[in-house]
Amino acid sequence: MDSDVQRYLADLVGAARSVLGDNLVGAYAAGSVGLGAYQPGRSDIDVALLCAEPLPTAAKRDLVAGLRHEALPCPARGLELVAYRRSVAASGTPEPGFEVELNTGARMPFRATYAPADRPAADGHFWYALDRSILHQHGYALLGPPAAEVFTDLAPADLRRLLIDALSWWLALPTPPGDEPAPGAEDAVLGACRSLVRVRHGRWLAKTDAGRQLLADGHPGASVIERAVAARLGGPPPSGPQARAFQRQVLDAISHDT
Repeated sequence: MDSDVQRYLADLVGAARSVLGDNLVGAYAAGSVGLGAYQPGRSDIDVALLCAEPLPTAAKRDLVAGLRHEALPCPARGLELVAYRRSVAASGTPEPGFEVELNTGARMPFRATYAPADRPAADGHFWYALDRSILHQHGYALLGPPAAEVFTDLAPADLRRLLIDALSWWLALPTPPGDEPAPGAEDAVLGACRSLVRVRHGRWLAKTDAGRQLLADGHPGASVIERAVAARLGGPPPSGPQARAFQRQVLDAISHDT
């Protein structure tokens, strides 16, 4: 693990414990850190906290105050942190189910959400259960038992529905109409690759690894995948229309694969 990230995660767990005390029973690195694909300067740091009991509003606000970038500087683009009750993590529910959510960082808009009902539907409610599914397979334990013991995976039908929701959400976002490279299009393509690999191979991979898996599978969208993988190394990303066409192919595949 990147040494700056390692120090930051240790400080984060200490700061969370100072607020939550014995109610903090687990802390897990997720996302690119958990998947072994962290890229300094590009990746976020994703963390899931596990609490034994529901968090009072005052504790949620104190947690946000203690972990936001101004109090604990994040060495990455930003921190995406979500706290869950232990019972929610163990349930395999497709619902958001979080206690508090924090996005903060030097290059990330600040956001604190204190209940799932406060999360705008237009921003997507599918993220959380999908993240817990990734945690089940790849969560890196900073505190507490192994992630696979505390995070229950989604049922196959719920997984498929949430992946369809996620791809539909991406497709509804505005995209540049021309043939010029579109910044961020590589993430749209490789995120779709990861979804399809999860359905077909049963495992979560880092985005670039998922793209390479589909190339090995002989996916018909190879040219777009190759361009998206190259963009992760500094090359030009696909165009907006190329990315959207690929996402629609993946959406159709996930919707109809059996």
